[in-house]
Amino acid sequence: MIEQKDLESLMPHKGRMLLLTRVLGYSLEERTLTGEYHITDNCLFYDPEMGGVPAWAGFEFLAQAIAALSGIYSKKKGEAPKIGFILSISSVQMHVPFYPSGCIIELKVKEINSLDQVSNFEGEIFLEGKKVMEGNLMVIDANEEQINSLEKERKKIG
Repeated sequence: MIEQKDLESLMPHKGRMLLLTRVLGYSLEERTLTGEYHITDNCLFYDPEMGGVPAWAGFEFLAQAIAALSGIYSKKKGEAPKIGFILSISSVQMHVPFYPSGCIIELKVKEINSLDQVSNFEGEIFLEGKKVMEGNLMVIDANEEQINSLEKERKKIG
């Protein structure tokens, strides 16, 4: 088990942007990770009118589970954590409109294929043992040099 305080060294996310409470288990060989997030009113996506977090935010939770797996893998190789970006989301099924404050959601991600820096993952979210969201995420890992290059290009444009 990896607790939140230890996740900060594995992921680029900090403070309220860190949306993973703990890693329950992982396999680098199978490229899987199971984690959880405790929904509170301190969550970056918390909606007071809803009394929780909208279900669409689930993809950010899944993306952070993927980031944790990437960070664990990078640490094993002696490298710094990479910054990742969601390229696409597909095959989405949401079975609840929101995650209520006070609940703990379980996150499961599994890499289904990878080419260079682009990977495809299946992701699932469970609430009280019931699957409440599923879908596929295509993500890309970028290194510091690539991020700096993108930032220079962005400054040229705007």
